[in-house]
Amino acid sequence: MVRIEDGWKSELADEFEKKYFKELTDKVRNEYAAHPGKIYPAGKNIFAAFDACPFDQTKVVIIGQDPYHGAGQANGLCFSVNPGVKMPPSLINIFKEVSDDTGAPFPQTGDLTRWANQGVLLLNSSLTVREGEAASHSGIGWETFTDAVVECLNRDKENLVFILWGSHAINKGSKIDRSRHLVLTSPHPSPLSAHRGFFGNKHFSKANEYLKIHGKTPINW
Repeated sequence: MVRIEDGWKSELADEFEKKYFKELTDKVRNEYAAHPGKIYPAGKNIFAAFDACPFDQTKVVIIGQDPYHGAGQANGLCFSVNPGVKMPPSLINIFKEVSDDTGAPFPQTGDLTRWANQGVLLLNSSLTVREGEAASHSGIGWETFTDAVVECLNRDKENLVFILWGSHAINKGSKIDRSRHLVLTSPHPSPLSAHRGFFGNKHFSKANEYLKIHGKTPINW
């Protein structure tokens, strides 16, 4: 049985029983066995995003592509790195926009667990990756699973904020019901695209305004 927060386990129970998921589990186990220490994040952190942000508490969803593929970077939350790990360029740009948008000080650590603990699901499209090989685990079944996660949220929650940066995330959110949820889109925070509309998107203040309107506690970004 997949070890995952109880609310998510209940919500996704049918998914865990499907043939593709069992095949995916076998593929991922084989990758960890064949490349010891070279598959990220650590096996215990594959479902860290769900454990840090229980289903019942989810208010905001940020969708990334796949985990960081450098040693010691990925911790199971999209865009996040553990305390003491050098911040990747996309994360630095995210924090720049948070600071410009909300006035929050630039943080000392790139660990986004504090966001997750406030109800921000930091979901990657693929939940594992091989060292040094971006998107190496795309196409093995993770996208089917995380599409199901998005559909569960879309169907069973009200007034969520989906924050989608870049074409990959925007496409993943294409079926979200805009009449029930707020969907914010912009270019990706990568240095290659951030200047094309990520900077100045004000997604963090817009998310909080929406949460307050719907009686939810805003996020301390």
